[in-house]
Amino acid sequence: MAPSFRTLPSVDRLLLDPRLADLSRPLALAAARSALGWARDEIRAGRDPGDLVDATLAQLVAAGRPSLRRVLNATGVLIHTNLGRAPLAPSALGRVVEVGGSYSNLEYDLETGARGSRQDHLAPLLHRITGAEASLVVNNCAAAVMLALAALAEGREVLVSRGELIEIGDGFRIPDVLARSGAQLVEVGTTNRTRIADYERAIGPETAVILRVHQSNFRVVGFTEQPELSQLARLAHEKGLPLVDDLGSGSLSAIGDESTAAASLEAGADLVCFSGDKLLGGPQAGILAGRADLIEKLRRHPLQRALRADKLTLAALEGTLALALDPERARREVPVLRMLAEPVADVRERAERLAVLVGGEVEETVARVGGGALPLAELPSFACAVEESLFDPLRRGEPPVVGIVRDGRLLLDVRSLAEGEIDEVAAAVSAVRALGQQ
Repeated sequence: MAPSFRTLPSVDRLLLDPRLADLSRPLALAAARSALGWARDEIRAGRDPGDLVDATLAQLVAAGRPSLRRVLNATGVLIHTNLGRAPLAPSALGRVVEVGGSYSNLEYDLETGARGSRQDHLAPLLHRITGAEASLVVNNCAAAVMLALAALAEGREVLVSRGELIEIGDGFRIPDVLARSGAQLVEVGTTNRTRIADYERAIGPETAVILRVHQSNFRVVGFTEQPELSQLARLAHEKGLPLVDDLGSGSLSAIGDESTAAASLEAGADLVCFSGDKLLGGPQAGILAGRADLIEKLRRHPLQRALRADKLTLAALEGTLALALDPERARREVPVLRMLAEPVADVRERAERLAVLVGGEVEETVARVGGGALPLAELPSFACAVEESLFDPLRRGEPPVVGIVRDGRLLLDVRSLAEGEIDEVAAAVSAVRALGQQ
């Protein structure tokens, strides 16, 4: 007999089944209602919903599953914003467990027994790495820029090149961030060509800051011109203005054309802002470093308390920065840096191993850095190609596996997969195929 709405049991009758009898009544009730709603949708679609007790138990499992989950990234994008950006190094994770699992001296000075500042824990590390006199950590780089402008230029003018008025992820635009700080934007030059003379002409009695902004995923090529940072610094200092350099990517060592905080400060920037979860390879954070008097203004601004980083972020960032003191060790242990530097022969070997395990084919691909860093860089990579029909079930599996569909096949790019994750991906593919055959 074809299933119909009349054949569906009531919620109370469904809950009388012995397999549901020992479950928490509120949880079982919610799961039964969800299962019956799903069954009605199946019947409307002309499908048999099957055993409703099994459906109720499945709803209970789904309800108990965390929403924020670990994902296997087979996209070839190393700093994938939608997938949480940079995975943390083991030592950084260890610091999170140690600090998060107990009380800590977050705002307590163990030497004096008096109240301390959470901003003091990372300052020595950041001084050693960047040479900055002082530093401050907030919850992301956009917050860092907003705090800097609110503290240094509220109600006054900030000069920005038109070629740097970008939109970053999820529709956030630099002019909007600047406006929320209370500062007034003054556009300088043109989209493709801005000269030092353009900045000089724009400076007036209400000018408070010169701001240089990292272009993220946007690049202007061809007939272009931008002044060197050292030129901007000389002009800013001649006029008694601070130069704020939004570096974006957070690279602490030379990687492609990304500027480092140390190089920016050495070139004359008074304050630099950069991310913790991009090329730095740490947690989401916005780091400000530079002149001590400017950092103190930011520290005393009311927004600082609203934007400050929590103890878990500071712990993870401390663990990451400790690795950055030794660039060679950082390249081995920070996942993003390790994936960036991995020899292509090793990547291919991993793709071949996955292909053998799942019966796929090795395909040459191009991986990307992601996160707005090095947008023009192409990283030679290899993927295991399997049938396109696996894309949805792999994404919905446990653990979820996310790849890229291209030319009718699903590509599992292994540059963004760790060595230990290859067997997990293979097991996920086998499980999905087995379910499809039932």
